[in-house]
Amino acid sequence: MVQYYTGDRPGDVPGNLPQPYYWWETGAMFGALIDYWYFTGDEKYNDITMQAMLHQVAPPDNVFQPANQTRTLGNDDQAFWAMAALSAAENRFPNPPSESKVSWLSAVQGVFNLQAARWNTETCGGGLKWQIFAFNAGYNYKNTISNGCFFNIGSRLAVYTGNQTYADWAEKTWNWAGSIGLFDAEYTFYDGSDDNINCTELDHTVWSYNAGTFLVGAANMYNYTGGSPIWKQRIEGIISRLHIFLDNNVMFEYACEDSGNCNVDQRSFKAYFARWMAATIVRAPFTREALKPILEASAQAAAATCTGGNDGNQCGLNWRTRTFDGEMGMAVLEVIQSNLIDYVEGPVTADNGISEGDPHAGTHSPVGPADLHKNPVTTAERVGAWAMTICFAVVVIGGAIWLVV
Repeated sequence: MVQYYTGDRPGDVPGNLPQPYYWWETGAMFGALIDYWYFTGDEKYNDITMQAMLHQVAPPDNVFQPANQTRTLGNDDQAFWAMAALSAAENRFPNPPSESKVSWLSAVQGVFNLQAARWNTETCGGGLKWQIFAFNAGYNYKNTISNGCFFNIGSRLAVYTGNQTYADWAEKTWNWAGSIGLFDAEYTFYDGSDDNINCTELDHTVWSYNAGTFLVGAANMYNYTGGSPIWKQRIEGIISRLHIFLDNNVMFEYACEDSGNCNVDQRSFKAYFARWMAATIVRAPFTREALKPILEASAQAAAATCTGGNDGNQCGLNWRTRTFDGEMGMAVLEVIQSNLIDYVEGPVTADNGISEGDPHAGTHSPVGPADLHKNPVTTAERVGAWAMTICFAVVVIGGAIWLVV
């Protein structure tokens, strides 16, 4: 995977992948490399990860909003970098040098505060717009992934910090998404809606990462609430609909894979689906029986496709064929290393983490997330199958190291 990255070369920009990859996908890639270090202990890519993250956090604001990305900067794009930083805090990835004046946790809190302030009640009763700036195409679209990532970040910050306000925002986002139909009564998650028509019609395209980000957010809320039956029911509901993206427990991208129309972004969606599925097992262990076989079957099938390219180790897109299909993506590393969740200690919180936070980050004024409630949360809104062994762990670690090169 790293062979595609050129940002560490002289004259190039740290944190950018060459075309046709967008800025957000580089953030997603470094999120994968942070997890790679966490699962394997291999520090080989830590330096380029640190360099890229510190460059793209965009000092002095440190909120992953670099001026040279404004033409493509959506709330979801910003969120993928923030989620990489949040993984760094949760996994005890090395802190940035003190002279950088950056902390992983405060950078995430800054992004959260900015996005909470963007919560838009002028149309659709709330929600985040896809794009941050009005001059970008998609500004009038309220999409599921932007709001799902905000839910993801809020729920994880609630667990990490113990701050109820983050949980309130997560609950608010869930309730709003359901109220306009971004997901239906059966927990099928759709793409989004146009606020020019007040979100009265939906784009019913389904993507795996939309289900994944709401799944892991719900798992964090289940964890934060001490096992709330409501959040357990929601998790079970989401899991009951994951079959849309599964064929004999092997992941596939329903909307584009069989037709051969997956674009560069869409080829990576299964990576986050796997990442968040694994994190769900950690935060809500009752899901293991349903989710672990999916990770195992998908990892086996995905690894079988890694026979392509001049060097014979390029991996395919359609894992169900178990052969290289000539279509490369960036998802195989994630699904393989996600099987290592049983061989690490698990994510930390503020009690045992090493990243210092700043609840006022990103605001330029002495306000924290609680002050950003233009509409406070109401009471109503609150209302395959092979055993993993040490031998297999060694195989998976070896496979992950091979794939990342």
